Amino acid sequence: MRKLLATVLVTLLPFGAMAQPLSDEDIKALALEAIRENPQIIMEAIALLEEQRSEAQAVAQADTLLRQRAFLEADPNAPFVGNPDAGTVIVEFFDYNCPYCKRAAADVKALIAADDDVRVVYREWPILGEGSVLASRAALAARNQGKYEEMHWGLMEMRGRAEEASILALARSIGLDVEQLRVDMQSDEVNSHIAASDQLAQNLGFTGTPAFVIGDALVPGAIPLAELQQYIAEARAAE
Repeated sequence: MRKLLATVLVTLLPFGAMAQPLSDEDIKALALEAIRENPQIIMEAIALLEEQRSEAQAVAQADTLLRQRAFLEADPNAPFVGNPDAGTVIVEFFDYNCPYCKRAAADVKALIAADDDVRVVYREWPILGEGSVLASRAALAARNQGKYEEMHWGLMEMRGRAEEASILALARSIGLDVEQLRVDMQSDEVNSHIAASDQLAQNLGFTGTPAFVIGDALVPGAIPLAELQQYIAEARAAE
């Protein structure tokens, strides 16, 4: 609130009026007087603060992307699909119980089929409840039996929410040793991947799933295949 009142004063008052340090009470009194005389200024001040906040967030996100790009694109504890030697890397943050992620999955699969120079790195980010956590753990644990991709697509194509019973039924249907899977779901590798995904998502300013990193672009939400391809074209042009 103090910042908002100060912004009101900076917006309204002449420079000379701000030349001397002001106490909190001075700021409140001057700001209230200014608002009474010009009530529309409160909306202008809020808009200015939002603009400043957005600019600061964009700078922080760009800095995070610069510092974390190598880890995002080549974390050995992150599964991927597509060409392992691809020149273009997409990073996707997702949740198996997110309907928008399920919608995006079909476009990601089509993208991989159409472009052999793309690798999609997956960041399992289970944020929609215990079923989502179990699904991510099961998919990551399936790596130890060489079946991550089958588990991933199976969960993405599953009808209804992924819960313990449906997750384990899928695991059995694709030939996983379920007892071993249960053990592997609690491994350090699984814990580390999920924790890293959460921290990366927060640092990049993502607030929901799906979310993509494509080149220098941070793309929240599900986007159709044509837009994915456009972002890829822009990333390649910037190289």
